[in-house]
Amino acid sequence: MQHVRVRLSQRREEYSIEIGAGTLSRLGDYARQALPPHTRRIALFSNRTVFDLYGDTAMRALREAKFKTSYWLMGDGERYKNLSSLKRALDFLSASNLERTDAVIALGGGVVGDLAGFAASIYLRGIAYLQAPTTLLAQIDSSVGGKTAVNTSVGKNIVGAFHQPRGVLIDTETLTSLPVRELTAGWCECIKQGAVGSRKLFDETRQFLLRESASEAGNKRDISLTKLIAAHCAFKARIVANDEREALERTDSRSRRILNFGHTIAHALEKVTDYKRFRHGEAVGYGMLVAGEISKRLGILDGFDLESLKAAIRLAGRLPHANDLRPAEILGTLARDKKSVGGHIKWILLERLGRARLVDGREIAPRVLRASLRAALQPI
Repeated sequence: MQHVRVRLSQRREEYSIEIGAGTLSRLGDYARQALPPHTRRIALFSNRTVFDLYGDTAMRALREAKFKTSYWLMGDGERYKNLSSLKRALDFLSASNLERTDAVIALGGGVVGDLAGFAASIYLRGIAYLQAPTTLLAQIDSSVGGKTAVNTSVGKNIVGAFHQPRGVLIDTETLTSLPVRELTAGWCECIKQGAVGSRKLFDETRQFLLRESASEAGNKRDISLTKLIAAHCAFKARIVANDEREALERTDSRSRRILNFGHTIAHALEKVTDYKRFRHGEAVGYGMLVAGEISKRLGILDGFDLESLKAAIRLAGRLPHANDLRPAEILGTLARDKKSVGGHIKWILLERLGRARLVDGREIAPRVLRASLRAALQPI
């Protein structure tokens, strides 16, 4: 078992992340420790795929801890993370008679976690929630830090709130049931975190993937995976503690905004394909390649580090094709990107692996953007 603390220094609050194999069976005990003492009812959010695999274990653990439990299942996929699903979720919470002292638990990937967290943030002006992430991407990234949101017709995560969970319980055994593409998506996010904040973490992730590609298996692999996930959670926790709400005035290399590396283009790719072609992390893979190309063409990043980034993304897994997408259409979606400040995109680029730089979009010529897109969207 690995333990990570997320300390919110500005509010003098903290919560725990627990990581290990089989932890879902003790969800009830963990909830008793993490939630307010008067919590009686818990509403569990999930989707059919995840609930069929892990719903019985989670519900049994909660009932054994004497919680009154109910569950609600949303559609499976990014396109269901919308206002319509949010309304149904809020109706469910009302029908379940949840009170201010009660709580929500998100059992699933980032889509479930984002919607459950946002519903918890606005129901009765905010109730507690826990994250029980079951995908690699959610375990190392989206479950930690309190960003919650839904998509609209304008774009991704346009409507949302910062609402920190009371805790995160990670069961690494859930990763054994993931399709290959979900693992690829998660590994792309792992690569992102190392690329922007820690060369050591980048190298540890790359070395793990190299061992995986050599088919190393067994208990040693389980232990090293648990430690690697903990290292990624600890990195994310440090960023969140330092800049919980992604302050717009922050432009330094430890701003929470550096975690958006690859996301500017990723969100555009998801939008122009109607959230049907890419898993989020797959789109981030392409987004990192575009940002890397821009960094090199601006003379910020050397070619060796760009090739190292490409090699790591190749180790993460095969990405869906993207070379049929028109650069003009992709760039046209950026005008409404939620990361715009003063009408201009703030790009997260790389000075080197392990160190990011924020660059105003006005410093990047349109021809550089187009050339970077054409180069990066080719199969790697």
